[in-house]
Amino acid sequence: MNSLDQDRAAVPTSETRDGGASQDGERPARFLLDGEARRWSRLIDQAESYEVLQRTLEAKSGPHTVIEGREFVVISAYDYLGLIGHPLIDAAAARAIEEFGTGTGGVRLLTGTNSLHTELERDLAAFKGTEAAMTFSSGFLANIAVITTLMGPRDRVILDECCHRSIRDACRMADASVVRFLHNDVADLEKKLRQPARGRTLIVIEGIYSMDGDICPLPEIVEMKERFGAFLMVDEAHAIGVLGPTGRGTQDHFGMPSVGVDIWMGSLSKAIPASGGFLAGDAALIRFLRYVASPYVFSAALTPASTAAARAALEVMLNEHDRHRRLADNAEFLRGSLNRMGFDTGTSTTPVIPVLLRNEEHTLRAARTLFEAGILATPVCFPAVPRGAARLRLCASAAHDRDTLDVVLRAFAALTPA
Repeated sequence: MNSLDQDRAAVPTSETRDGGASQDGERPARFLLDGEARRWSRLIDQAESYEVLQRTLEAKSGPHTVIEGREFVVISAYDYLGLIGHPLIDAAAARAIEEFGTGTGGVRLLTGTNSLHTELERDLAAFKGTEAAMTFSSGFLANIAVITTLMGPRDRVILDECCHRSIRDACRMADASVVRFLHNDVADLEKKLRQPARGRTLIVIEGIYSMDGDICPLPEIVEMKERFGAFLMVDEAHAIGVLGPTGRGTQDHFGMPSVGVDIWMGSLSKAIPASGGFLAGDAALIRFLRYVASPYVFSAALTPASTAAARAALEVMLNEHDRHRRLADNAEFLRGSLNRMGFDTGTSTTPVIPVLLRNEEHTLRAARTLFEAGILATPVCFPAVPRGAARLRLCASAAHDRDTLDVVLRAFAALTPA
């Protein structure tokens, strides 16, 4: 009997799960985790044995932090513009707590909306060039909200095969028909669009793909959307603050107007150092979602501190343009240096830099080697990426100086490329 068969044999019968008698007549144990969960547990055991995930930081994140009293270089944080700890942003958060307290006391539809929310949403709409915007307590919930509210069993969602898990989960919850097209392959998207659909079609892509660090071909996809009468949603979680001369995102990168995209989604917890997510689009769409989208209607409002921090971050982002240049320079230096050392960084052209090691054991071991050298570089393995595509996901930041990146590269010199 192989290990998988042994796992199956260990799974309790339906009678035992339902409280039926066990073979020895004693009251049966109750199993919340079934055999499939136990097989997942083996993967968790493997990852935890290297002690590189969910490490507790004892100081703020950024280019450096402290773990167990030791200083670490952080090379996998989403702090793209180096805004964590920015004095203007911290001060805005502190003032918000003084004026509005630590919580809102309700959901947005009832007693949870304050002037900070309306100001931030006005600024986000202007930032993305749309008529309106709305905020959520996480980017994950923003994706769940828009897809489950707008799409249903008669509708079709065509998404890039590398889209984020939150988008895939939203499609399942909406019970919509799901079709995947090959990553960034406009010709394959066209093939999928030519297939008949009963209802509406929504195309979903990402500005920057979070695991690969490449950019969507937005102009070509907008052309496809218009030719076939589909709708288009762009997840800008990793593109906000990163793409374009002022960090406005993918449309800024390509010099396009925002109107070609029906739904913009963004994060408030990456280049913007707060928490939450947002949707931006035309006023009628946002008004409808405010009253009907369950994650908005039934979730607590964004906290005053996060709301004020996000608004202040937008102002800093638009005024401190040198951060965008430093970010691009650091990303190019880090990626180019790794390539010259023999490491495969895939199709990355952005500050998201995957170091493809492919074998999961090798990837976890590499992360542990870097950790022991004082470098926090996070491993990404199955199921976050397909089997055989394990990687260390690095994130360059405008806050990294060249000396810090040199320390990272010296540590990588001790690793073996795939």
